[in-house]
Formats: sequence, structure tokens, C-alpha cells
Amino acid sequence: MPLTDISCKTAKPSSKSRKLADTNGLYLEIMPNGSKYWRLKYRFAGKEKRLAIGVYPEVSLSEARDKREKARKLLATNIDPSQAKRENKRQAVLKYENTFEAIAREWHENQKPGWTQRHAHYVMKRLEADVFPTLSTRPIAEITAPELLSTIRLIEKRGAIDIAHRAIQTCGQIFRYAIVTGRAERDVSADLRGALKTRKKVHHASIQAADLPEFLEKLDTYDGHLQTKLALKLLLLTFVRTTELRAAQWSEINLDAAEWRIPAERMKMRQLHIVPLSKQSITVLEELKKINGHSPFVFPNSANPQKCMSENTVLYALYRMGYHSRATGHGFRSTASTILNETGFRPDVIERQLAHSERNKVRASYNHAQYLPERRKMMQWWADYLEAAAEGKSNVITGKFGVGM
Repeated sequence: MPLTDISCKTAKPSSKSRKLADTNGLYLEIMPNGSKYWRLKYRFAGKEKRLAIGVYPEVSLSEARDKREKARKLLATNIDPSQAKRENKRQAVLKYENTFEAIAREWHENQKPGWTQRHAHYVMKRLEADVFPTLSTRPIAEITAPELLSTIRLIEKRGAIDIAHRAIQTCGQIFRYAIVTGRAERDVSADLRGALKTRKKVHHASIQAADLPEFLEKLDTYDGHLQTKLALKLLLLTFVRTTELRAAQWSEINLDAAEWRIPAERMKMRQLHIVPLSKQSITVLEELKKINGHSPFVFPNSANPQKCMSENTVLYALYRMGYHSRATGHGFRSTASTILNETGFRPDVIERQLAHSERNKVRASYNHAQYLPERRKMMQWWADYLEAAAEGKSNVITGKFGVGM
């Protein structure tokens, strides 16, 4: 006789578990402690099996019968309901484990050994601020291109165009990691190509050849901190990136060999970079050694000697000299590149000294010493050129200072 809601509700426990049968294998098992469980008895592949359907009264009699019928439909198609239940549970667990945030953090940990600590911190900070708030709990395999675009648009709307583009690139790397680890089938970020606004490229303000004598005169009479003055001189002489200059350490510099070897982890392109030191650069470094030789940093932070010089020190010094919006530390690279190219130095030699990107990564790992003899001559020529410009020689201003190679 089929069960009723009243019979289920009023059924009392006994010293042993007992079963109240419904129909088609469904029954309510009543435990000695009074707990009541729905079970389904069925046969699959010639074996008798049991399927747990739920706990009464959380699962009512009508709900238990619905689940029984779904199980019977599976059996009709030669599918074991117990196996189907386990698979559904496994998929649910996978979905929970394979959220965007879970995979993003796993990808981040996988990438960290090849990054600087600062870059790793920046990448996670941007994910936590801009991407996780909307995509954190979403199964990565279910995220669509419009959904990702909606997230990136929030960054774009606040005017952070560059950050928005970097966010798409980072998300693309996370999607591709999910693909190769079997948690996603495609990279939806590829569908967003061309969907974001682009910012007009702004070149760093730089000093022209004709303005060098005036600039060098102001630098010579700069009345700020001596370390800052020497930093500006060395930056102009070597035209490295300001980040590479600020964190320079004495262990990287060999004055006897007239070389500064910047380790790969401090370079933008993650490749060892050699800076040949001119006689003028060595003079600046020897002066720095007198005041900072006690520190591991060539330019220690005045507030905390365990850190390097602040990133705004050079820029603020240029402001103080009257070059606000007219020059930047990074702009020295453009100044040097323009003058060296116009003078006749080979572009490949100049680009190698600027440590610009090498498309062929295999080749890049071996090219830190590429064109080194020519680069040594070029760097000494550049230092001599600046020295002549400081003296106000007309042939420098008019661009007639010879290559001498």
C-alpha cells in the first residue's frame, strides 16, 4: 500500500531500523534514533543496489517520488542512478574548485618564480581590485566574452585605459592556463580584441640636442641633494631606465672593468644587461662611492637606507630645475637614441644598448654582450658629446660632433 504524508509523519522508531515501503522500490527507512531516510531499491546490471534520495521531512513524499521517477528514467536508458549521482556531485565540486579566482591564484603561484616580487604583488593587487569582485566565484568554463567585457568596462569607465588593457591580457593568460590544465575549453578574452578604447600614445618629454647646453648648466649648478644630482648625471650618461638606476647595487658594478651588469630580474625584458661605463660615468660612481659606499645600494633611500631611492626623486629634481612637462628621466633615453641615430651609429647597436625587446627569446638569452665593443665606443662617444655640450661647443649644438669610430 502506498505511503501517505500522515503515515510518514506519524511513523515511530523501534529498537531496530525499519522500512515503510511506497511503490516501485521507494521506501522510508526509520532509524532507532527517529531519523527518517528515503531510499530507492533497484537493480542494475543484474545487481541489487540502493540510492539515497534524502532525509524526511526536508524531502517530502512527493519530492521523493519525483526523484524516484528521474532515477527510473535513467535506468531506462541504461544509466546507473548511483553513478549519475556521484558524477553530478563530482561536477559540482569541480565547478566550485574551478572558479575564476581559484584558478587565477593557482596561475599566479605558478608564475611567481619567474617574476620580481614587485610585479607579482602588482598583478595580484589588480586582480583583487578589478576582476575578482565580479568574477571571483564564477566557474571559469562558464564565463562568456560579454561577461568578461562587462568587468573590464568598469575599469575603463574610471579612465584607467592602460590598466583595462593589461587586465584583459592577464585574464587571457589565466584562461589559457585553465585550458592547458583541463578546466576550460577556450580563451574568451580573445573575442574582446578591439573592444576597448585605446589611449593615444604619449611620448616621454625629452630634451632636444639644442637644449642640452642649458640643461647641463642647470644640472651643474643644481643645489639639491648631491646624490640626486649625481643620479641625474649617471642617468643621462647611461640612459638606462629610471627603475634600473634607482635600485642599482654596488655588487653589480665593476669599476676596474668599466662595466655595470644589471641582473635579469631587474630588467624589463628579464635579460642580463651590460652597461659599458665611460670615463665620465666612472667619475660619477667614484663620487657616489664616497658618500654611499657603506650601503649595498648606489642610491639608498634617505629615510630608509635598506631601500633604494624613491621613484619620484629624479622627476621632482627635474621639476625643481624648471623642466616640468619638458623632461623626464625616461626621456633621456629618447634624447640619446635620437642623437646617436642622427650621428650615424648603427641602429642595432643603439637598440641593444637601450635593452629594447628581443622578439626571439632564444636569441635574447645570449645577446647581453652583443655588439659590446661597438657599444663601449658609443658610450664613451656619448659621454664626450655631453661633456662638449656642457662646455657650450657650437659643433655639438649643430650636430657636427664626429662619431670618431
